[in-house]
Amino acid sequence: MEYVTRIVIIGGGPGGYEAALVAAQLGAEVTVVDCDGLGGASVLTDCVPSKTLIATAEVMTTFDSSYEELGIIVADDTPHIDSPARVVGVDLGKVNRRVKRLALAQSHDITASVTRAGARVLRGRGRLAGQQDIDGSRKVVVRAADGSEETLVADAVLIATGGHPREVPDAQPDGERILNWTQVYDLDELPEELIVVGSGVTGAEFAGAYQALGSNVTLVSSRDRVLPGEDPDAAAVLEDVFRRRGMNVMSRSRAASAKRVGDRVEVTLADGRVISGSHCLMAVGAIPNSSGMGLEEAGVKLKDSGHIWTDKVSRTSAPGVYAAGDVTGVFALASVAAMQGRIAMYHFLGDAVTPLNLKTVSSNVFTDPEIATVGYSQADVDAGKIDARVVKLPLLRNPRAKMQGIRDGFVKIFCRPGTGIVVGGVVVAPRASELIHPISIAVDNNLTVEQIANAFTVYPSLSGSIAEVARQLHTRKTAGEG
Repeated sequence: MEYVTRIVIIGGGPGGYEAALVAAQLGAEVTVVDCDGLGGASVLTDCVPSKTLIATAEVMTTFDSSYEELGIIVADDTPHIDSPARVVGVDLGKVNRRVKRLALAQSHDITASVTRAGARVLRGRGRLAGQQDIDGSRKVVVRAADGSEETLVADAVLIATGGHPREVPDAQPDGERILNWTQVYDLDELPEELIVVGSGVTGAEFAGAYQALGSNVTLVSSRDRVLPGEDPDAAAVLEDVFRRRGMNVMSRSRAASAKRVGDRVEVTLADGRVISGSHCLMAVGAIPNSSGMGLEEAGVKLKDSGHIWTDKVSRTSAPGVYAAGDVTGVFALASVAAMQGRIAMYHFLGDAVTPLNLKTVSSNVFTDPEIATVGYSQADVDAGKIDARVVKLPLLRNPRAKMQGIRDGFVKIFCRPGTGIVVGGVVVAPRASELIHPISIAVDNNLTVEQIANAFTVYPSLSGSIAEVARQLHTRKTAGEG
């Protein structure tokens, strides 16, 4: 009788369900243990819901900022856009109902795909039970909602349990006025005055979205600028756009506490200043879901932050135990989680595997304009981690951008001196998440700026700016600069 490899995956987010699909396709017996629904936070409370909300905000922004310039006439008695009343309004209750409906549908689709592939989905919370057995197997104990337990035996275990919103002790979310990013979809009415604490990716995305939907937004940033982890030129463009659209951006302002005062929220800053709003969204990072799972007892090494240590093929320090996604702290992206999960299964099941290479990862901040990046960054160049030429071209010079009324944004490409090989790029534009792809292909395949410059682009198109930047870099290379 042929032996079938047993795989248990704890967590049904992108890292877990993508791993399940690969393992099932490679002939393993797969069980996915999940407590919330397949898709995880990415589908149910984070990526899919937030980008659905942002899609509505994007339409609002496009209309508000471009309709007059493009010659669109609104034939009614609505006051001018500069007046308190808006040309276009939003029904947040309806928007949020759509958000939840789409998230649930996506979760159901994923569950159907996983079960169709032959994997078993088990509802409950999983934990490792001690060290590896003498035959090399591992035991996973699954506790169901009713308290019953089931023990699974696995040849390999993948931990893909994700993370949850970090909370400030003196700013506990109540789900009504003080919210984390999983609770905003329960709002039926648009917050009149929203205070967003945290100017990372999550904070910036929600701040921009609610400003576009019609809220008066105050963004509290403890750093010198919004998006401190992103390209500085890109962050400067976005902060300028935020301020121009009426957002109150408070830099170098750390929030110490938030409390309900009647139907208002007061946020006290570390320097004693107090700001007031109708609602407060706490977006101050995430905590890995790694506690209470018997990880350290099973030999799994954790970092001081609680994240699971992994190597580039997703192995942990414990034989037969792999980890993927936000619980590893490698890169909080659904695409990276999925790749880590797939790599883990390829590695354990003996298939060809390419170790994770973060320098080929493309990512996007879904603000307006969007900020997309890939490869080496401006910070890497400035710190001397890589020697690279840089050219940045504002979209203002692009004919398609002029036609569409796009004023903000740019294309930036980094290439190696001498060879002209593309090693990184930044795009700040509407739909930058789509425009970054040709640069991602260049980075992943070691293409040169000459090759990018010689490829045809449509005229007029925003992608024409990518070719133009490549031409400028190629011209400088051949001219012998630097």
